[in-house]
Formats: sequence, structure tokens, C-alpha cells
Amino acid sequence: MIIDSNLRSADLAAALNRFWQLSGEKIQSIEGSYDPTTGAPVFTIAGKYTARGWTEWTQGFQYGAAILQYDATGNAEFLEIGRRNTVEKMASHVSHVGVHDHGFNNVSTYGNLLRLMKEGRIAENTWERNFYELALKLSGAIQARRWTEIPGSGFIYSFNGPHSLFVDTIRSLRALAIAHQLGHALMEENDRKISLLDRLQTHAMATAKWAIYYGRGRDSYDLRGRTAHESIFNVNDGAYRCPSSQQGYAPFSTWTRGLAWAMCGFAEQLEFLRSIGRFENEAAYLEAARATCDFYIERATAADGIPYWDTGAPQLQHLGDWQSRPAEPQNQHEPVDSSAAAIAAQGLLRLGHYTGESRYFQAGLTVLRTLLDEPYLSTRSDHQGLLQHSVYHRPNGWDYLPPGQGVPCGESSMWGDYHVREAALYVDRLAKGQRYLTFWGETT
Repeated sequence: MIIDSNLRSADLAAALNRFWQLSGEKIQSIEGSYDPTTGAPVFTIAGKYTARGWTEWTQGFQYGAAILQYDATGNAEFLEIGRRNTVEKMASHVSHVGVHDHGFNNVSTYGNLLRLMKEGRIAENTWERNFYELALKLSGAIQARRWTEIPGSGFIYSFNGPHSLFVDTIRSLRALAIAHQLGHALMEENDRKISLLDRLQTHAMATAKWAIYYGRGRDSYDLRGRTAHESIFNVNDGAYRCPSSQQGYAPFSTWTRGLAWAMCGFAEQLEFLRSIGRFENEAAYLEAARATCDFYIERATAADGIPYWDTGAPQLQHLGDWQSRPAEPQNQHEPVDSSAAAIAAQGLLRLGHYTGESRYFQAGLTVLRTLLDEPYLSTRSDHQGLLQHSVYHRPNGWDYLPPGQGVPCGESSMWGDYHVREAALYVDRLAKGQRYLTFWGETT
């Protein structure tokens, strides 16, 4: 990608104002028309949000988006939407023992509300605070309970089963982080007390070791920063067996949203661990964060910072030198994934802020600037999505193919819309000289 080294957070002020106006309109449209009995909204079809049964991992993004909107604008209507729906609809996600998505659903809702209270952005209320804290304590412990032991390590296993480590889960570690910060622990048989911080760091180290490549000859496709979506283990003896992929093209290509999860997850965990004075794994986290961010910048994106859905997608060859020009979301060969760009932007920004390396921070600003404008920003009033050209599951063919198009395009996803809001809020606060945005809510 071509990084704009002169871009500043304040340069995006006008685009951010327009963005939040459109964002509010989209939230109101969904809140006023979507039928929650059909399941959580996942992605749009011809501009309208629809459900897609696999796991219910997107409802927290729906209501968390309203909380972010309040954070950015101060409009109490959106606080009410987020707070009311969190109370009424999110309890099942707190107690869900079957998924690795607690950081997505519960930190986006209960976590954002607690953060706003800690920051003094909503009124202090002891019982309300206790309610959010209890939900987050339980969520972190339940997430940590999905545990597979491997020799000298372990990991939070995915919904595929105890053999499966997903790179996505690095971002769900925020649930364990908050629960630990609140003084909670996982209690096992015979009152065995398990540290959530230890589980967090053990999982992160397993992800860094097995999901991220470092160019050391691990296999024939070992490119530094390349990311495996899934890592498979033999549950009988804990031995690592092979990489795999559920939503990418192949085990030995890089699904770019998985890459983005690693970029963002490692960067924000570096920030969290520094906040509590734990630096023992900093070198490993930094190596993983830098490797994945470098791969994104150098190998995964078009010139404007937007990636196609997988770096090994089989029809990319027909696009020629696609990295030398802006991404083409309406091409006839392979779809782009703007949701990967939204997640990656925040990872680049946070890593650059953490290390002081302007290359990463400027890359994040460059990606966000692209997303804040058309064709990615959805400006049509009849389209409920905010960030267009998101892809969910290309191998399964779940994404909507508009008439006359060769690949999915023009549609939005709950995770893409949420994460572009989160990245926008991060930069908006920096531009206005406001409190630095963290998922746990720093009080100073």
C-alpha cells in the first residue's frame, strides 16, 4: 500500500463528522425495522440486514454500535438503544458456553457501557456498575473455560471443537482482560483457582507461535507475517498437526480478516498488559504484531490499503498488478473485504501509538481515510449498512451476489460496521485531544 506520511488525525475531521451522521441514520434504520426474532443481523442483502445462522456472534456489534455512536456524538437516544437492548437481549451471550466470541458480544455492550461509566461519560450508579461488572466477570470466566491443554501451553478452542485454535480469538481475549482487571478468576473442581490473566497470556502465546509465520522455514509457504486462520491439534497428546482455514481460500494462503484480527488483537493486548505492568511476553507480542502489520502493508493490500478477501484467492491473477492501484470492489474475479481493512486500521494505529513507529500509525490513518469515503462509506438512505464491500464466507457462498456482478460487492456486515466505528472513534478522540480509547476504560 501507499502510505500517506503527511496525513494527520485532524485532517479527517470533516469526514468523521459526515461519518457519524450517516452512522446514526443506519442505526436508527435497523432499530426501527429489524425483527430480532429472526436472529441477530449478520450482513446485508440488497442493502437490508438479514440473519445468517452459524453462531450468534454479531448481536453485540449491533447494540455496541449504538453505544459507540453515543460516545462519539453525545446523543442520548443512542445510549438508550444500546443500554436497553444490552439489558433485554444480551444475557444469553454472557452464559454462552459454546462459542469463542465473548469479547465480540459482551465487551462491545457491557464493556463499552462500563467503560463510559469509568470515564465519567454516563452517570455513576452503583447497581448499574455492579450489573455490568458481574456480566463481564462471568463472560471472561466462561470464555476461559473453553480450554485445551497442549504440552507446556494451551488455548481457548473455537466452536469447531477442542482441536481448533482460531486466530480470531486473540480479539476475544479482551473479555478475559476485563474480568481479570475486575479481580475475577475461574473456579474449577475442588475450588481450584485459575488466573484469567494466565489463560489470556497462554492463549496469546499459542496464537503467536502457531497462527503467525515469521519467515523461519516452518513450511514451504512460510512468509513473515502470513497468518493461519485455524491451527489443528491432536487432542489425545496435544501435538500440533497442521494449519487450516474455515473462511479463507486454503490453509497455506492468508485470509485477510484473520490477519486483521491478529494485527488488532496483539496491538491492543500490548496496551492492556503495559497498563497493568506485565511485560514478560512483550517481545513475542511485538514480534507477532509487527510481522502481521508488515505483511498487511507489503503483501496483503491494494495501493489504498484495502485487501482482497484472501492473498491466495485463485482469480487474483486476472487482476494483474493489483497491489499497484486502488482496490476494485466491483471487479469480476475476486471480492475485496472492507471489514478486514476496518479491523486492520485499528491494529496499525494502536501498534504505531504503542511503539512510536510512524509507519504503522500513518498506514492506519491512510486505511481509515479510504474507508471514510465512497465507494466504501454507504451514503444511500435505503442501504442499512455503513461500510460497503464486506465479505463474510466466500468458500460457502453466503455473500449476496448483485445482478450483473461476478463477485459479492456492495454489501455490509455487522462486524465491519462496528469496527469502522471503533476505528473512527479512536481517531476522533485523538483529533479532538480527548481521552485515549481503550477497551477496558482507563480512568486517568
